[in-house]
Amino acid sequence: MTGSPDAARPTRRQVLGTSVAAGLAVATVAPQTARAADLPLLGTYDVVVIGSGAAGMTAALTAAKQGLTVVVLEKAPTFGGSAARSGAGIWIPNNPVILAAGVPDTPAKAAAYLAAVVGADVPVARQQAFLAHGPAVISFVMANSPLRFRWMEGYSDYYPELPGGLPNGRSIEPDYLDGHILGAELAHLNPSYMEVPDGMVVFSADYKWLTLAAVSVKGLAVATECLARGTKALTLGQAPLTMGQSLAGGLRKGLMDAGVPVRLNTPLTDLLVESGTVTGAVTPAGLYRARRAVVVGSGGFEHNLAMRTQYQRQPIGTDWTVGAKENTGDGIRAGQRVGAALGLMDDAWWGPAIPLPDQPYFCLAERTLPGGLMVNAAGGRFVNEAAPYSDVVHVMYDRNPTDPDIPAWLIVDQNYRNRYLFKDVSPTFTFPDDWYSSGAAHKAWTVDALATAIGVAPAALRATVSRFNSLALQGKDPDFHRGDSAYDHYYTDPSVLPNSCLAPLWLPPYYAFRIVPGDLGTKGGLVTDARARVLRDDGTVIPGLYAAGNASAAVMGHSYAGAGSTIGPAMTFGYIAAKDIAGTL
Repeated sequence: MTGSPDAARPTRRQVLGTSVAAGLAVATVAPQTARAADLPLLGTYDVVVIGSGAAGMTAALTAAKQGLTVVVLEKAPTFGGSAARSGAGIWIPNNPVILAAGVPDTPAKAAAYLAAVVGADVPVARQQAFLAHGPAVISFVMANSPLRFRWMEGYSDYYPELPGGLPNGRSIEPDYLDGHILGAELAHLNPSYMEVPDGMVVFSADYKWLTLAAVSVKGLAVATECLARGTKALTLGQAPLTMGQSLAGGLRKGLMDAGVPVRLNTPLTDLLVESGTVTGAVTPAGLYRARRAVVVGSGGFEHNLAMRTQYQRQPIGTDWTVGAKENTGDGIRAGQRVGAALGLMDDAWWGPAIPLPDQPYFCLAERTLPGGLMVNAAGGRFVNEAAPYSDVVHVMYDRNPTDPDIPAWLIVDQNYRNRYLFKDVSPTFTFPDDWYSSGAAHKAWTVDALATAIGVAPAALRATVSRFNSLALQGKDPDFHRGDSAYDHYYTDPSVLPNSCLAPLWLPPYYAFRIVPGDLGTKGGLVTDARARVLRDDGTVIPGLYAAGNASAAVMGHSYAGAGSTIGPAMTFGYIAAKDIAGTL
């Protein structure tokens, strides 16, 4: 990946890179297979699915509804994986939910947009497979589980200016679900990354407005509605699930109704290969045989330090990710051992994060709201703070070797703090002491003093803030074009004019928040074809082996089309895999 170090806004191609080939070569790994005769047989199924995230559960549900016998093997003591922890946006163009809502999407628009976003990084056949089968996935899931979905109206595609981009968005999210439908299984649902405020039922699309509740009539109305939903759920004795909790819970209920077992605490240790075909999954307790295929949906390698060090740029680690802690690349390594090719291993579903003491905080609205800016070690701005989160981190890594941007700093003033929710800290409320003691946050009564606290030259930061303030008052950002894209305005304050992204910093005290390259998970893994079959380096298929989700190289390549570009393709290629195995694709 390459990036522009100058003051102009990096182009999409500069940010995302021109070739996936460089840096993705992996050493050839000699196939290593377990011996079936040495392993206790724990069951024989048509399909063995590894992982109970969105990819794995969708694959399992689809296979079961094709009349195949299925088992899901899950490493964690909970089901749902990273999907359960997420906001559960789902990016699938032309899906029935958005079409019913009147979204003016067409196959031609979607194909043009995805091609423009992804470029040459992903074969056209895979892009076409995603677009062709994605809408059917949503229809299938609604027909075979309690899941229903809502359009995330106004959540723009991430590059709406590109051909086929939609400024009002294509993303959907799960509707409300009563967790009691899961019975005892509810206790095994992987918890959310962020807890919903007590007494509220909140959808992902609500957070934009909850952030503005102190300064916006609509924000206050949305907060009131969230509270009313919570009160209703309490009155009815329900266990309300939304976002990733709803998605994972709904898919799990579909599996329960279809009679598909999910074996928790059952990690994959190897794949069984016989006569060149994958015929089973090896676990610490024994072997699960697969008559037809194994589907790897075990997530990425974000919590595997050795793999991150081997494949990704420094500085990197396992402390800045919000992916499920069990995601250590087990499925990727098992596939590699039987000859699978790997792709996109250098990349992740990046986003600026604040390394708080308990866990990293994936920073969405906070860096976009008016009255804040990001600076590097030299005290200068280096990126459009409101750009798609993955792009911001790409720029951080691209520039860091020559113009250190890791860590960066988000700078805001008290006016900002008086107006907007920050993470879960209400306006005017003080931040927890451990944010300061850990070095994640700093506070000072002058810009110079804040600069000193974060190790930046005071004159440089003072000049940057002064320049930013003058641009904010004009409502134009010629330096980095913040506010030029419709996407830039999603997490902003509509009451701020002339540019809802920009407001000056003027009221002390001032705050700085440490920004590091966080992620929702890695996006590199087993290379697959348009039928989700795993490929060798020479492009031939490994019989009996399929992959989907973050265990596979992403159909989004080095880019990110819109909210839900992780989960939408994960579900779609899980569905494709199962249909191909059943011979019904």
